[in-house]
This record gives sequence, C-alpha cells and structure tokens, in this order.
Amino acid sequence: MPSLITQVKSKLFIHSSQKSMHALDGAYASLLHGRSLDFEDLRQYEYGDQIRDIDWRATARMGEPLVKRHRANRMHTILFVVDTGLSMTALAHDEKPKKDLAILTTGALGVLALRHGDDFSIVHGDAERIRRRAPGRSEGALEHGLRTIEHAINTASAPSDRDALLAFIARTIARRCIVVIVTDEAPVTDETERMLRRLRVQHDVLWITLRDADPVLASRSHASRADVNTHWSIPDFVHGDAEVRDEIIARTQADAALRDDLLDRLEISRASLDTQDAAVTDLLRMLNRRAHVRR
Repeated sequence: MPSLITQVKSKLFIHSSQKSMHALDGAYASLLHGRSLDFEDLRQYEYGDQIRDIDWRATARMGEPLVKRHRANRMHTILFVVDTGLSMTALAHDEKPKKDLAILTTGALGVLALRHGDDFSIVHGDAERIRRRAPGRSEGALEHGLRTIEHAINTASAPSDRDALLAFIARTIARRCIVVIVTDEAPVTDETERMLRRLRVQHDVLWITLRDADPVLASRSHASRADVNTHWSIPDFVHGDAEVRDEIIARTQADAALRDDLLDRLEISRASLDTQDAAVTDLLRMLNRRAHVRR
C-alpha cells in the first residue's frame, strides 16, 4: 500500500513557480511560532525567508545574504477538524475525489507541523459520529491519521454535519490549539457563526474550503452526475444549459461571499482550494497573508 505521506510530499514542491518547502517552512514558522529573542545561529538566505531576518552586517562581511535564526518555541497543538461525511465522497472542482484534496491539505500542513516540532491531532466525523485521534508527533502517526480520514470517507454513510464538528471542539477541547477546519462549500448557518465566535475566543482558527465540482457541465454530456446525499441524478439534457449553469454559479458565489464575509469579520484566515495541483500554492498564500497581518 503506497504511503499517503509520500504522495503528499511529492506535491510540496511547486515546479511551475519554483517555490519549494523552503517557502512553506518560512510561512509556517512565522505564522505558528513566536519570534524568540534567543539568537541561535546564522544561515544562508533561502527563498521564503523574511527580509527582516537578514543580518545586514554579517551579509556585508561575508558577501552573501545571511539570516538570523532564533530558537523557536512550540506554542500549540495543530488540531485538524475534517468533515468525513457523505459530502466529502463527491468530486472536487478539478473532477478528482474531494477526499484526496482533504488528505493533501491535512498532510501538507501536518508535514510542516512535524518539521517544526509541533504536535497534531485529528477530529473527524459526520452527522452520526465524531471521533478524535490522540495527539502525535511522528510521520507514522500522521500516516495513520491520513489513513483514518481516507477510510472514514470511503465508508461514509451519514450526511456531513460541520456544525456538529465545531460544537464538539467547543465542548471538548480546552487547551488552546490552532484549529484547522477542512470542509466543503456547504453554506454557513447561524449556528456556524455562533460556534466560530466561541472557538475564536479560545483557539486560533483557520478555515479551508474544498470547492465542489460543477453539478451541471458546460456542454452537453452523458456523464453521470448525482447528489451524494440523495442520489438524485441530474438529467442529461440539463448539461450545457447556460441559464441553469448561471443560476447555480450565482448561488454558489453568493454563498461563498457570505462565508468569506463572516470569516473576515471574525479575522479567521481562509483558503479556497480548487485543485490538487494548485493546493500547495493556495495554502502558501494563506499562510503568508496571515503571517503579514499578525505582524
């Protein structure tokens, strides 16, 4: 059985823009670690390092850019809150399984957590049951966590219930964590807002939306399209209907605007992931935006 972590790591190098783990490492470190005043050593500048960390005197003396490295203090456990209900058995916007995008998202941030000495834990579930894995700090523990997500989605039989997941965190997690919510495009509710307001007081919250595939295709097709919850199939003749597509797109955009407005008002960092190929770039943008806002 191929390792899920190995598959995740293969995506952490973005060939198209020449950004690599160095950029993600820098964004992650500046986001999740306090800037200790305890100087540790100097090292060569790498892509993704912050300009403010350059030691200009040492750079002038040695003739190459050098950055100061400080002793970082681990602050939090990273808590991944992953929807594993029926909605996650559908296709993502790139027509690939949404499950794979959820695993990539959790795995990429999990690998970064391990590289920086942070603990992580996973909470997952649906409308019937919610489970939490014990905290871990090893690649073996992360692999088991990713396998748990994969199995839960593969065997899902109950609808997704994001609000129940958020309520579980609010009710059971007392220690301050960085809570990473991995969910889909389901509209936010009044209960969602109430739970997020409560979580935002106690925890540091990040929200990652996995975008759904278009239910109606742009051109006529005999491709099978069905709702994963109701199993209602979309008639073939609907595909290619511009009026229907425009109405669906408008509704999706309106729901997204409401969600993004809520997250912005609560100062919750967010990312919307369309494809596996662009996921790491989008996560990097989110981490960099967040790091710059916090300074």
